[in-house]
Amino acid sequence: MASAPDPLPPEIWRLIPLTPAVFYVLLALSSGARHGYSIMQETTSLSEGGFTMGPATLYSTIQRLVELDLIVETEGDADAGSRRRYYELTGMGSSLLEAEVRRMGSVMRRAARLVLGRSEG
Repeated sequence: MASAPDPLPPEIWRLIPLTPAVFYVLLALSSGARHGYSIMQETTSLSEGGFTMGPATLYSTIQRLVELDLIVETEGDADAGSRRRYYELTGMGSSLLEAEVRRMGSVMRRAARLVLGRSEG
C-alpha cells in the first residue's frame, strides 16, 4: 500500500512551475536510481529529443535538488564502478513531481477546452 505523499514546505511549492531541467531530472529518477549520464540520456528520451541537457546544467541541477532534499545520492551498482554517483528521489521530490504533473494536467485540460472548444463553434 502506497504511503501518503510528503507535505511540501512553502520553499518547495515556490518551485512550481518547474524548470524543464528540474522537471526532467525528477521525471528521469521517478523510475529508480540513476547516475548522471543515465539521467541525461533519459531526459532526452522522455522529451523525445525536445529537451537536451549538457553536463554543466545537469550537475548544477542535481546539486540544487540535493540541497533542497528533493533527491539524494545513493549506493549505485557496484559492478558499474565506484566513480559513478547515483541519485534517487526523496519522498518530497516524488511529491513535488506529482504536484507538478497534476498542475500540468489541469493546465492542459483547460487549454484543450479553450482551444478545441473555440474551433467547434
